[in-house]
Amino acid sequence: MSETKRLRWGMIGAGRISAQFARDIKLTNNAELCAVAARQIDHARKFAGTHGIANFYGGYDALYQDPNIDAIYIATPHTCHLEQSKAALSSGKAVLCEKPVTINSEECVELIDFNKQGEHFLMEGMWTYFLPAIQKAKEWLEAGRIGKLTNIKADFAYPQLPYDPNTRVYNKDLAGGCLLDMGIYPIAIAWYFMNRDPESMHVLSKHAPNGVDDEVNMLFDYGDVTATLASSFRCKYQNWCFLIGDKGYIAIPDFWRAKECHLYELETKIDHFSDERKGEGFEFQIEQVSQDILAGKKQSDVMPLTSSLKFQQHMDAVKAQFKV
Repeated sequence: MSETKRLRWGMIGAGRISAQFARDIKLTNNAELCAVAARQIDHARKFAGTHGIANFYGGYDALYQDPNIDAIYIATPHTCHLEQSKAALSSGKAVLCEKPVTINSEECVELIDFNKQGEHFLMEGMWTYFLPAIQKAKEWLEAGRIGKLTNIKADFAYPQLPYDPNTRVYNKDLAGGCLLDMGIYPIAIAWYFMNRDPESMHVLSKHAPNGVDDEVNMLFDYGDVTATLASSFRCKYQNWCFLIGDKGYIAIPDFWRAKECHLYELETKIDHFSDERKGEGFEFQIEQVSQDILAGKKQSDVMPLTSSLKFQQHMDAVKAQFKV
């Protein structure tokens, strides 16, 4: 039996999320991380040494042009995503770009239109969609196990304190703020389970001294379903997702990185799922995306570009209600 072909990945960025990708890719059977690029070559060299990566570059052009790289994972600040994605695609590489793929819907349309000119794979890295526990919850919902869906509750927040306008999360020039950084997760999970636009949105936002949003509470009204969503830099929330129906509910602890989900009828737990994974959860996305690229696909069935545009449109609509 022939050995499974492995997709050769390069990475832009050498931060925390890049490290998670580098650890989890080792748990896949169809992908390998062959190179890393960072603005400063010392950072790239250190990252490569830590994670056993053969090649490292200072700057990004050498990675774009590396003939031994099939796909590029982009894990840089939000404001870099559009140009870096376009540059990688122009160099003939498939692209997996961290969320948010752009900073607004106008940029997202520009990137989608740009990709239509080429033949290469492009996807936003909404890794949550690939987690088995999230997919199991959707299976339970579609099987009618909680009856008719009436409410979604999802929040995601971690304190980013003390406030410092020079850090990435608060930096206005880097599109800082909790909505783009964390709020995209509740918005994305609502889209995953509803797959339609809300009829109306109601937003309560709070802001740091420089005007950057540091807490956002959102109420999405779908008519038959209400979604209560939130994110914050001010404190830690529970970070669970609840799907509530007229016969029961589904609880998903730490839904953004979910390992498990629970099914209830009133107070009684009637089912439970755990993925028993060995990594931190990126391996599911990496494995599927690598399979798609090796198969010659231009985008993902699980996380299509139409979903990326919806995230941006919904976040634009939320931002339009900010009162600074």
